[in-house]
Amino acid sequence: MSAKITAPSNALKQIGRNLFHLMRSKHGTELQYWKKCYKNENGIFQNTHYKKLLLGMAGETDDSFLTGKRIADFGCGPRGTLNWISSTDIKIGIDVLTPLYLQHFSGAMKSHGMIYISSTENMIPIPDAYLEVIFTLNAFDHVAFPEAMASELKRILKPGGELIGSFNLNEPKTKAEPQTLSETWLRNKLFDGYVISSWRITAKPNSGYLYQPLLDDKLIPAKQEPAILWVRARKS
Repeated sequence: MSAKITAPSNALKQIGRNLFHLMRSKHGTELQYWKKCYKNENGIFQNTHYKKLLLGMAGETDDSFLTGKRIADFGCGPRGTLNWISSTDIKIGIDVLTPLYLQHFSGAMKSHGMIYISSTENMIPIPDAYLEVIFTLNAFDHVAFPEAMASELKRILKPGGELIGSFNLNEPKTKAEPQTLSETWLRNKLFDGYVISSWRITAKPNSGYLYQPLLDDKLIPAKQEPAILWVRARKS
């Protein structure tokens, strides 16, 4: 007897349509942002500022702590966030929009010294326990399925490997940023199973460089208003 195949219910079809429109809207908004940057920077993405920023997130003065390690940036965009690192050759950029980035910005991306790969919204095509350091900068509020991606980051990070991130807290949702992140969620979901070595929070400054209070270690007290969290944690 052959199995009976039933058509998807109208409710399931509607869920699928809603998800399709969400992804199209979110991805389209993100791509337009990078197109604007690309145009404003004359077809050459500026990326020298990432050295100071990522070292600040890690609490390091140079890239020697990355020597010979397999590292990645989750939600990297097309700008070449790891281009400044000279202590290792295995530098991977992970982003759901990588195919579109390569379509529009391949000329600039060829010079970044990075391996760009495409993830889905709930899976990263990297083997278990492959990476030794994962950076992520203002990316986690962009993901559609945060618990799935938290599980994926833990899966691809080796035991003893480090997750170093910058997270926007208490921000209202937008088309490109469908999640509002909180300290509680990050501790209980993303950093569950990690030993936290650094957890620094500042309210956003009224003027000047967004990350300056963190770089100067002059943190502005934050309650429920939008804030920035820098974390360095080691997978147990």
